[in-house]
Amino acid sequence: MYRFLLTPRWWGINLFVVLAIPFCVFMGTWQLGRFEDRVQSHEQAEKQPDPSTRAAKPLDELLPVDKVTSGRPAMATGTYGDQFLVPGRELDDRQGFYVLNLLRTEGGKALPVVRGWLPGTASGARVPAAPQGVVTVTGDLQASENIHSGGVDARGGLPEGQLGMISAAALVNLVDYDVYDAWVTLPEAEAGGTGGAMKPVPAAAPAGSGLDLKAFQNLGYTGEWFVFAGFVLFMWFRLVRREAEAVRDVALGLVPEAGPAGGPEAGPAGGEAGPEDSRPEAGPEGAAASAGEAAAQDLAGKTPETAQGS
Repeated sequence: MYRFLLTPRWWGINLFVVLAIPFCVFMGTWQLGRFEDRVQSHEQAEKQPDPSTRAAKPLDELLPVDKVTSGRPAMATGTYGDQFLVPGRELDDRQGFYVLNLLRTEGGKALPVVRGWLPGTASGARVPAAPQGVVTVTGDLQASENIHSGGVDARGGLPEGQLGMISAAALVNLVDYDVYDAWVTLPEAEAGGTGGAMKPVPAAAPAGSGLDLKAFQNLGYTGEWFVFAGFVLFMWFRLVRREAEAVRDVALGLVPEAGPAGGPEAGPAGGEAGPEDSRPEAGPEGAAASAGEAAAQDLAGKTPETAQGS
């Protein structure tokens, strides 16, 4: 009954099923692993002490920024240089902008320093001036932003002096000196300076260290891949069952096998009528009709001479 599974058509179906199910299981397992990694990172982050409470270290000792060093207090010494405003940043449910200055360190590289946040729009705003001379700043270390970071404006076209994304890639086109691939945010207003009017910007948690929306997306994708695997298996069994029932019906004669047109298998249903089908029905009327038909045939079979002689 199941010999049809060895036909070329079913070889293709079977090959697809054999390849699709392991692929779906692999992808579901991979997505589940991503979710478990995020949960583990979240648990480890909760067990770690607050990075901002740890002792400050020189900037170069904390680079590159990762999940461990993100948020750690970093120290750097230099002089403030170019200033940029970062619009579209929210703090305490209010719209405003960051005030960012580049700190030119002794090594020549510049460190982006977010001195604080001000409400309103950045266009035409008057901001407190940065301290003059050599200063030592201690701020919470942050990784460079990307297009997926909150508040980032990657569309471009901002007015001169404004910045849409805090990153070395965005600043390299605006200044003619090297920039660290990191930035710091000052945890407190600048003591004794005019920056007291600005609010400090709290450090953000490192990417991938919490149970955010992406973590639950991984969990949702896990369920989808396993559902796909089950659906492929279900459809294969359904097709096999339907094909087996069709083969059984043909074997039992419930469904006539298709034969050549006008051949022996053609019958009253669609083929030509045979001699038996053209016979009149039995009974008095049928007998009379048969007798009349026989007489007509006998008369037609006689030649004119025979007919005259009789």
